[in-house]
Amino acid sequence: MQTHISKPAKAVRGEIVVPGDKSISHRSIMFGSIARGVTTVKGFLRGEDNLATLNAFRSMGIVVEDDGEILKIQGKGLRGLTEPSDVIDCGNSGTSMRLMTGLLAGQQFFSVLTGDQYLRKRPMKRVLEPLSRMGAAIYGRAGGDKAPLAIVGTGLTGIAYQSPVSSAQVKSAILLAGLYANGETVVTEPHLSRDHSERILRYFGADIETFSGGTKIRGGRELDGREIIVPGDISSAAFFMVAALIVPGSELLIRGVGVNPTRTGIIDILKAMGGDITLQNCRENSGEPVADILVRSSRLKGIEIGGDLVPRAIDEFPVICVAAAVAEGKTVVRDAKELRVKETDRIKAMAVSLQKAGVNVVETENGMEVTGTEKLQGCTIDSFGDHRIAMSMLIAGLAATGEISVNDTECIATSFPNFTTLLHEVAVQ
Repeated sequence: MQTHISKPAKAVRGEIVVPGDKSISHRSIMFGSIARGVTTVKGFLRGEDNLATLNAFRSMGIVVEDDGEILKIQGKGLRGLTEPSDVIDCGNSGTSMRLMTGLLAGQQFFSVLTGDQYLRKRPMKRVLEPLSRMGAAIYGRAGGDKAPLAIVGTGLTGIAYQSPVSSAQVKSAILLAGLYANGETVVTEPHLSRDHSERILRYFGADIETFSGGTKIRGGRELDGREIIVPGDISSAAFFMVAALIVPGSELLIRGVGVNPTRTGIIDILKAMGGDITLQNCRENSGEPVADILVRSSRLKGIEIGGDLVPRAIDEFPVICVAAAVAEGKTVVRDAKELRVKETDRIKAMAVSLQKAGVNVVETENGMEVTGTEKLQGCTIDSFGDHRIAMSMLIAGLAATGEISVNDTECIATSFPNFTTLLHEVAVQ
């Protein structure tokens, strides 16, 4: 078992580039594979989760050339995938499994998706239920709620689906199935979740339309391969944003980060807490907004977080909790029940971890209350096999009075392979 130790820092300073956006990297492989012609991808995140998606499509007959900098995907069109000869292993990647479930439901072959011990515990019925309404034949453990999932590809029919949760994975799975369905598929959700799928589908030429509260797509139109430049992942940048905010005397520039409005909840939340954050050099790449982010250390204050802010920052809540732990006053998180069904129960995991560091944390059914403290205590915690818990607590260690040791940190490689290297570069000890 791998362990990392984070020591108190005097400052966080410098310029960094974080790895490519995880969500866009997944989608570049998926959509490039089912588009006609060549798709080139620059900035692809070579984390374990994205490599699981890459290997999955190679197993279905897609040729992907990789020179270490640029991927060249030889797309075969909507109907060009071939039946895999073995079970597809999605590793720890819920995005791979849920999105591919939608894509594979409309194929004319049989496939099986599985994953590691953590992914096999995560709920899948939220995707299978709407797909079954489209005519999909998908079978899984626990009445279809748990992987492995067996998918018997068949003809699909478009539906109008009102999702009870704001989830980009659920929405994207349905839209991918909609590419193969007869007629129109409409998805609405309580709050707008990240819209990378909609943007890349539009960029590739799909018959797709977004409207207030939802998205509609018509099946049957072929996609055409394009060039994709993957921006830096704002979820990865979030760890360093919080690091620079909570360590006095810090100033950090993070270059080339994706600032899609459906993903910038982390910036809005940290600014509301009093964070000094400035966007510079704003531009657009491959249909996605990009900017450089300048962060300076700030005295943070507790706030209330809920409503439509939650889906716009859903992956960043572990490190938001770290910011709350050193903020003045109480931070209240609500409407975040989705956090309980991530790689782990992130509400419980962060509550347990921060309590060990001397923070007063109270769990609620759909969130938590964090009362800030002037100094975090050194401690030893477990990652719960969750990369974001591991990285968040290593960031917490920069502002602690003693070392914070995190066990079981192999999971960091799923999304941010060079995290500890960058952390050592910018943390002044």
